[in-house]
Formats: sequence, C-alpha cells, structure tokens
Amino acid sequence: MLFQAAPPAAASIPRKSGMSPAEIVETCFVRTAEALSASASASDSEIQEALLTVRDSMEKGKPLDLLEALARVKGHDEERIGAAILALSDAVASTMNPAPACIPFASKLIAPSAFYDSFDSMHALGKLLLTPVIFAEDTDAIGTGSVNPIAAQMLGEEIHQAVAKRFGIRPFITTARMEYEAWAFLCRKHFEL
Repeated sequence: MLFQAAPPAAASIPRKSGMSPAEIVETCFVRTAEALSASASASDSEIQEALLTVRDSMEKGKPLDLLEALARVKGHDEERIGAAILALSDAVASTMNPAPACIPFASKLIAPSAFYDSFDSMHALGKLLLTPVIFAEDTDAIGTGSVNPIAAQMLGEEIHQAVAKRFGIRPFITTARMEYEAWAFLCRKHFEL
C-alpha cells in the first residue's frame, strides 16, 4: 500500500468495528491519500508530504485534515485556501459512490449538544477527524459533515455502529461536504479548536 502508515498495523487493518480512534484516523488518512492519488489531484510526493504533516500534527495533539495540509503543500496562500480545499474535496468525492453533496448552510445548523453528551466518544472521534455532527434528530437521523468526505463517511459509520449497539436501531446517516469557512467555523464551535 503506497500510503501505508509508519506503524504498519494501523493502516493495514481493514475497516471494522472495534478499531481504536487512532486506527480510525490513520485509516482515514490512508483512504483519503488513495482517493487523492486515484483522482490525480496531487502527485504522490505531495500527498506523502501532506501525510507527514498531518501525522506529525496528530502526534502533537493538534488534529489537521489531509486536504488542508495538501492545499498548503501545493503552495496555496490563505486567500485561496478555501477554493483549493474545495477542489480537493470535489476530487475525493468523485471517487465515492454516491458522492456526498456540498451543503453551503451547514454552519447555520444548531450544534447537537444532547447527541454529543450522550455519545461523548463520537464527539472525541469527530474532533480527531475534524468532522462535526451537523444534525441529530434524536438517534433516528444523524448528519456528519467535513471538507473531507471520507472523514465524514467514517464518522457516520462509527456513529451508526454506536447507536445500533446502544439502542438496537439503525439510524439514517447523512454524509455531507462543507465549504472550508463553514467547516472551520463548526470545528471551532463544536470542538473548541
């Protein structure tokens, strides 16, 4: 595997229940890197450099999304970073079926405090993946969103498993993409970053 993690076990574990948060995050990095490579949106050396950056940042306790790191590796200045990240998000989404839609109103939704209180481990995982829960209608319908559609999908899968395990119901999970500014705002609001 071209973008395998430095600790070999983390990236090579297939997606399954029971993975640690660190393994989930590393799997997200690897899947995102593979999607970026498959979509030819960056060179493998640029992706590798961005992976080093996000892994180093995670080791320091500062979550960082691979798409944001890659946009900066590619030399985009702060003024154009939002557009660059959206283009990378579009590229990653093009490798998914179905491709998650980008919703411009995500930052207007009310934070699901009751959901976070009930599922604090999902709040912690969302912080690591930089993927907020954008809505939670009880435990029947839950939405996740991020600039990185793979991160949003992975958090949705973990939430689905957690809710099913606790309540015996299978919630409807919506995965959405967000624009950079809305995403950054929600990450600050939900995760105090």
